[in-house]
Amino acid sequence: MNSAKVRVLCVDDSALIRDLMREIINEHDDMEVVATAQDPLVARDLIKQYNPDVLTLDVEMPRMDGLDFLERLMRLRPMPVLMVSSLTQAGSEVTLRALELGAVDFVEKPSLGIRNGMLEYSDLIARKIRAAASSRPQRAAAERRDPPRVIRAPMVSSEKLLILGASTGGTEALRVVLEPLPANAPAILIAQHMPGGFTRSFAQRLDRLCQISVKEAEDGERILPGHAYIAPGDSHLLLARSGANYVARLDNGPPVNRHRPSVDVLFRSAAEQAGRNAIGVLLTGMGKDGAQGLLEMRQAGAPTVAQDEETSLVFGMPREAIARGGAVEVLPLGQIAPRMMVLVEESGRAQRV
Repeated sequence: MNSAKVRVLCVDDSALIRDLMREIINEHDDMEVVATAQDPLVARDLIKQYNPDVLTLDVEMPRMDGLDFLERLMRLRPMPVLMVSSLTQAGSEVTLRALELGAVDFVEKPSLGIRNGMLEYSDLIARKIRAAASSRPQRAAAERRDPPRVIRAPMVSSEKLLILGASTGGTEALRVVLEPLPANAPAILIAQHMPGGFTRSFAQRLDRLCQISVKEAEDGERILPGHAYIAPGDSHLLLARSGANYVARLDNGPPVNRHRPSVDVLFRSAAEQAGRNAIGVLLTGMGKDGAQGLLEMRQAGAPTVAQDEETSLVFGMPREAIARGGAVEVLPLGQIAPRMMVLVEESGRAQRV
């Protein structure tokens, strides 16, 4: 991004939402709304006219559904798109589909009757627009992927753990990492920046796609091989021990690095409780969450991996981890799953010697 303002086009059939988004975005000196549109057909012409840096897009609109428009847009003219979503079960499923189609991220629609606290909400939208403007837009996932080849699982003890963290772009990156893993892979704990109400749909979606079982983590449950546990939105996920077993702990403490769940919180607990029995992986995302935690995992003897810049939708978190010395290896997204299995096997072999 250069010093010029980020140019935003807002598409929503609600005049109130369009006005509110204009007000929120124009509060920030580094961005501006260049135009608004009440439906995708109007937006199509405005995109040609204004060539915006970022598009904010509602889903339910007249004349053309937002997902249909997004799919066509990402096929013909990929650009950073930020979805504006309602916090409902149906809304979360549609939002996940939009991320699959190539949207960078999403924000929840603000509460229309409440303007107190809007500055905090405004800052969140601004951060996501900045991240979107610096992202690498991608075409629809369905066009660019082949059926995954399932990786052979190493023969290791149930002590081995895979600890993953992600933010912007992470929903699709996690799919790429988890989908080829075998049903008897080591247990996996995941912190993905996502608000409450969306993580359950996200876990269910991954569970349908993967050989392993994927679920929202529950406080106190035992961590088992062949399972992935996703931090519920609005709760920190920590690794803990109960006797000889690993268990999940949920914590509603304050946000860390502006996030709850925080990747740093999960990584730090893995460093403390599992040490060299864990493998840390930091994927795409804006900001710095997870960078210090990955370094602490490395210092505790764990192999650590960061996603490379070329395949990261937003390179902020991996870049910070690399700069701090937390990443032993930097890999393209497609190489991370097989490399994790190799690292698990190498780690187990080293500890048997």
